[in-house]
Amino acid sequence: MNAQELLQQIADYCRHSGLAESTFGRRAVNDGKLTARLRNGGRITTETLDRIRDFMDSNQGAPARAAVIERAREARPTVPAAPPAPVPITGQRDPQRNFRFFDNRQKYLLFVSTCSEKWVVASRVALELANVHPRPPALRVFDAGVGDGTVLLRVMRAMHDRFPTTPFYLVGKEISLEDVRLALQKMSDRFFEHPATVLVLTNLAYADAPWLAVKSLSAASSMVWHEVPLVGNSAYRFEQQITDLVPFLSQNWKAGVSPKTGNPAYERPVVLVLYRADHKFLLDPIIPRPGGTVANYDLVIASQPYRARASLEFKAKRVITPLAKALGAGGRLIAIHSHGHDPGIDIIRRVWPGDNPFIHDRHQIMKAVKHELGQAGRDLNFNAYADNRSLFRYDMHTLPSEISDQSIGTSTLFAAWNAAIYVAQVEDDRLAEAVADGRYLDATREVLREHGGLWFYDESYVISRRRE
Repeated sequence: MNAQELLQQIADYCRHSGLAESTFGRRAVNDGKLTARLRNGGRITTETLDRIRDFMDSNQGAPARAAVIERAREARPTVPAAPPAPVPITGQRDPQRNFRFFDNRQKYLLFVSTCSEKWVVASRVALELANVHPRPPALRVFDAGVGDGTVLLRVMRAMHDRFPTTPFYLVGKEISLEDVRLALQKMSDRFFEHPATVLVLTNLAYADAPWLAVKSLSAASSMVWHEVPLVGNSAYRFEQQITDLVPFLSQNWKAGVSPKTGNPAYERPVVLVLYRADHKFLLDPIIPRPGGTVANYDLVIASQPYRARASLEFKAKRVITPLAKALGAGGRLIAIHSHGHDPGIDIIRRVWPGDNPFIHDRHQIMKAVKHELGQAGRDLNFNAYADNRSLFRYDMHTLPSEISDQSIGTSTLFAAWNAAIYVAQVEDDRLAEAVADGRYLDATREVLREHGGLWFYDESYVISRRRE
């Protein structure tokens, strides 16, 4: 029996008996962290395994007793509960409709194809490679939001140029099925040019993805771990095998919307591991195994990892802090988010006066991360840098003749409006109100003429761990 099978049995028992994971561990083997150790790759002796089995076998009546108690409770006379008060519809936002903006595929893909952000971000990330000093057995990189794969693709090219013979271990987090498909379609050439590559894609949360292990026992027992050794030695053959993964992705890479936050959440945790079969012997030390792996990343890319309008606590606690903890000695985390103070926000404020989606700057976020890390952040350096190094600009692609005093093409106006609302992450219900009267096109036209184009600013900051 392997660890996954044992975890599945424990999960089934806990679900039927109503026991918590820690309670099961204490009662079975006097170890409240038993399941956590198993999920993280821990091993147990045959004696401990026998004790676990004996406990479950000797307590098979527990679920039945729980059912009897439940039936007794149901038999008690109860006072009918008052009907719930109707929920007012006015002003309520349905998370299923007002989902996180950048998961709307059409708007996202239009932004990616009409603006240079992905190219500029990749160039900024590539600059960090000069400060990266990988240690055997591989250069380890974590991408905290793969998106359509453009940034990761360009960074991998820069990595190969600087480290042409170093094995690469790359883990990318992405919850969107369409993004995973697009990212994978870009990777066949990477496996051809740099054969010593292990690429891992997962939909796990930020707190779990760097380690490829989930803390919840029920989620761990349902995890889908799929390993794909790519056969052949040409980009064409690799592309064919990657394309063959589409049915697997469609079946397993599913996401819903959290009723509490409105953010996407996976239905089942998935880990997809790809590498070249003819390099498996060389890559064996870095190919991850089920049950979790070490993080110790040399480079962590966090490009737009959180909503601009999210709370400061969420950005620091749920996103940047776990990524900082995943850094190895000498590792560097580069985070990038929208800054505002550009023509894009001018468009937004002409439609929604006073709106400010960019409520936290890099200084506030790093201060909150320091507080969240506490003593665990003693060996980390927080680099905000001056504006001339932290801020960088990207543009919407337009021909000089497209923007003139006479007229601006409708497609250019729509592309500019889409880019502005994408960057500002405007919710769908507000968009519906704005587009009803057409004023958004007038505002977009005015800004484009005033500035002679459209551009945006991102700001970056770096958290690095001291070298040993």
